[in-house]
Formats: sequence, structure tokens, C-alpha cells
Amino acid sequence: MPVIEVTAPAPVPETIDLTYESAEIFQHLRRGFSMPNINNELVLHHQQWYLNRPDYLRRMIERSSRYLHFIIVELEKRGMPMEIALLPMVESAYNPTAYSRSHASGLWQFVPATGKQYNLEQNWWVDERRDIVQSTAAALDYLQYIYELHGDWHLALASYNWGEGAVGRAIKKNEARGLPTDYQSLKMPEETRNYVPKLQALKNIFSNPDILANLDMLGVPMRPYFATVTRAENIDVKVAAQLAEMPVQEFVALNPSHNRPVIRSETPMVIPADKVETFNHNLEAHEESDKPLSSWQAYTLRPGEKLENIAPRFGMTVAGLKAANGIQGRMRVASGATLLVAGDAGDTEPMGLKAEVPEQPLVFETPALKAAEPRPTVVTRTSTHKVRKGETLSAVAERYGMSLEELKRLNKLRSNGVKYGTSLTVTTTRVASTPPPSPSRVKVEIASKSTEVPSKRKTASARRTHTVRPGETLFGIAQRYDMTVTELKKLNNLRSDHVTSGTKLLVHSSSDRRSLVSDMSTRLAEAACSQAVAAGTRARRMAVSCNITPGNDAAG
Repeated sequence: MPVIEVTAPAPVPETIDLTYESAEIFQHLRRGFSMPNINNELVLHHQQWYLNRPDYLRRMIERSSRYLHFIIVELEKRGMPMEIALLPMVESAYNPTAYSRSHASGLWQFVPATGKQYNLEQNWWVDERRDIVQSTAAALDYLQYIYELHGDWHLALASYNWGEGAVGRAIKKNEARGLPTDYQSLKMPEETRNYVPKLQALKNIFSNPDILANLDMLGVPMRPYFATVTRAENIDVKVAAQLAEMPVQEFVALNPSHNRPVIRSETPMVIPADKVETFNHNLEAHEESDKPLSSWQAYTLRPGEKLENIAPRFGMTVAGLKAANGIQGRMRVASGATLLVAGDAGDTEPMGLKAEVPEQPLVFETPALKAAEPRPTVVTRTSTHKVRKGETLSAVAERYGMSLEELKRLNKLRSNGVKYGTSLTVTTTRVASTPPPSPSRVKVEIASKSTEVPSKRKTASARRTHTVRPGETLFGIAQRYDMTVTELKKLNNLRSDHVTSGTKLLVHSSSDRRSLVSDMSTRLAEAACSQAVAAGTRARRMAVSCNITPGNDAAG
């Protein structure tokens, strides 16, 4: 009998039942991936980078397990791709307290201006850029806006990193040259060029259950991890954690937006879903015992009083008093300022909340430093400008010390043209004029993250002081003293190109210009390489200068 070999039929690919409700969070995540895949050398490079660091990847995944369910549900409500749930891994390694050198903060790495544009409150009490619920809503709003602008998710992601205006210009350049306008065809900065490949690399990893099994990341249930509770009165962070019967640091991980050890009334608190009943039960018992929910009270500083005298009066250490009020460095509080101090039954040492700088600042005093001028106070205000006849966007931006891109983003403009009579939202950042410093101390208003006064390589005699006259600009002053605007701003710690008359600026002669630039570059490079930058999307430039591969180990 002849032998006939029969080839077995190829196995039928496994199908996905979209009607089945998955019980495991990573399986649910995979089922919602819908962005087009890209496959290039950059994707392979970043995929290998993550896989070569399993401990870092495991820490990032463990952190994300607190927030993933909430973000997945919000994405499903909006019909957005599930890949976006992985974006905080690229942005912040899922660290809600991540803070970058560009002052971006939170899971989604909002810079202050964009945070304000999307109504994220930033003041002495809270910074909602770190709020899990509020920042997620703002990030998804922004991503939806730029997706509708470009009609492509890869271009929307590039805009999230680089700015929609920059991406729009890159598209127009390619159109003018008859070139493709997809993400991989555009000319863009190194950081943005690696941005989507990083997300694709993570998508590839999460698409492989075996990799997650090797990382011991199985069995995360697809159910809410947390819920929100709102109280009508102030409550201490420590008390709230005790009522929920959870460690304080775990409570802070879910409520990272609070700058003070007290949570204001009517502010939602995030509590693990399985702790809500416990929290409410303990709260009732706490209230029945007539114990206060907050052990802090307000105290107004009187003339001549010092922190060293106030702290022991309320059973606190000076370090604890400073930590509770966000007082940094050598600054001393001026009379009339309101401080948080421990009450009669207070816990005198606040836990370590990461306090950002207040928007409604206290007024402090700091001892004068030898051979150093006081740092000018930067104050930002938002107002409306009506476009006049013949006025251009560039002229409006220059008038208010803004960049053209910043003005367009603030007003959601797609082109550089603007009609007469249009009302534009503008921001002005000015340096508040201050009286000449006394020999012992000088008043300053905290309005940005405090930094030490730059050290000087030249003697004080090599510096001059220029008082800004009406109508003068930083550009004109810089030209007068043979400086660039960047050098002038760095020398005076200015954040804007706008300066008001009467402001005293440090200037230098052309003879010490080269040494100053060299000194600045060296110090900035050293600082960038030594700091732990917790934002993956902004680490590329630093990684190149430090000769490392970006993956945001600092955030891990």
C-alpha cells in the first residue's frame, strides 16, 4: 500500500471575545489597544532597555496598579485607546510626585502654565497637577483636543511632548516638499522622536503575558482600587490615614497633591475602596469622642518674632515648623504672615509632604548674602488683550513677554494670523520692584521654586547694576552691555523676557562675558547630570549630555 503523508492543518489563531468582561487588569488593558503599531530600531532599542531593567520595570508596574483601573475606566468613557494608560510610564514612571527640571509635575507631567490652562489649581495648599483624579481628566482633555486637531494619535502624542504648534509646522514643511506627514516622516527633536517608540515598546511588553509572568505581575484584579471621600471640615493627613487604618505614606501616594499636613474642607480625599467603610466607621467614633480632626491652627507672626521663638512655644522643632509651612533654606518669615502651628493636642512633627512653592505666597525675609544682590521676585498675572489694527500675534507676544508658541497654545490658535478685535488671553510675568536691601536682611516674595544664588567666578567689581528705564527691554539692555538676553536672564534669575521699569538688574562687561557663559554651562551640566529627573519625556536631552540611555531610573 502506498504511504500518503497528510499535512496537519495550521492551528486557527486564538480569537478575542470582546463581549467577555476580563477579570484581570492587564488582560483588560491589552484588549483595548487600538493605536497603529510602529516597528523600527528605536522601538527595539527601548524595548530592550526596559527588559534589561526588570527591577525598574517591576517597580513602575507595581506603582501603576494603584491608578490603572481608574485611568482605564476614564479612557473607556471617552472611547480613547488603552495605550494612553501606559503614557504615565513614559512621562513619570507612574510616580505622582515626579518633578522635572522643566518644572513639570505629576503622573502626566503638566508644566505650570498648561496646568492652569486646564484648571489645575496650584497654590499654597495644593498642586492639582499631582492630583490623580484632576490631572487625569486634564490630560485626557488635552489629548483629545490635539487628536481632533491632527486626526492621528501618534501626531497627538508628539504634540503632547513637543507642542501642537511645532508639530503643525513640521507637517506643513513636509507638505510643501511633497513628503509624507506621518509621525515617522516628520523632522522633530530627539526627545520627541523617541517618545512614541517608548510607548510602543511598553505596549509590546504588556502585549506579552509571559513577560508579565516573569515579572511576577499576575492577578491584578480589574476592579476599583480607590474611591473619594469629602469632608466639610479640615482634617489632618495623619488623622485621615489613621481613620482609614493605612500607612501615612500609602495615603500620601493616593493624595500627593496636598502641600500642607492639613487637607482643606470640601476637598475630596482618595482612599482605597476596601478602606472606605472602615474610614467612615472610625470617623463616626472619632467625632463622638469630641476629638478634633485637625491638630493645626493658624498663627499670625508679630513684628520681631522669629521661628526659633515660635516653634518651642507650640511644642515644635524649627525644622517641623518650616516643613509644615513650606519654608525652605535660610528664609525667615516676615511679620504679618500666617503660619500653620500645632494645636493643643497636635502632633508637632508633620510627615514629609513634598511641598511645592505657593501661588498665593507668604512674605519672607532672608539674610543678605555677601557680594550678592537679592533675587528679583517673579509675579505672573493673566489678563485679556484686544487685538488692534495692524497688530500681529508676534507683536502681542513680545508686548507681554511671551513666546509666540505660548500665546497660540494659551488661546488654542492654529495659525499665526489674528483678526482685528479678537480678545486674547495673555500672561505677564514681571519682576516686582523692591526697596534697596538693608545690611542685615531683605524682603522677598516666594513665587517660584527657591534656588541658591549663583556663585561668582569674578569679583564683585566686575559686576554693574542697571536700573530699568521706562520703555527699555531686556534685548536693549543686553545689547548695551554686550550680553545676550539669555545671559542677562540667567544672571538675574528671570523667567520671562518682560521686565518693568525701576527694576535693578545685574549686568557685566564684555571682558567677563566668556567666563560667565562657561561657568553657567558647566554648572547647569553638572546639575542636570546629578539631579534625579522624574519625567521620561523630558529626560532625553539630559541623557544625551550625561551619556546615558533615558528610561527614568530616577523616578523608579
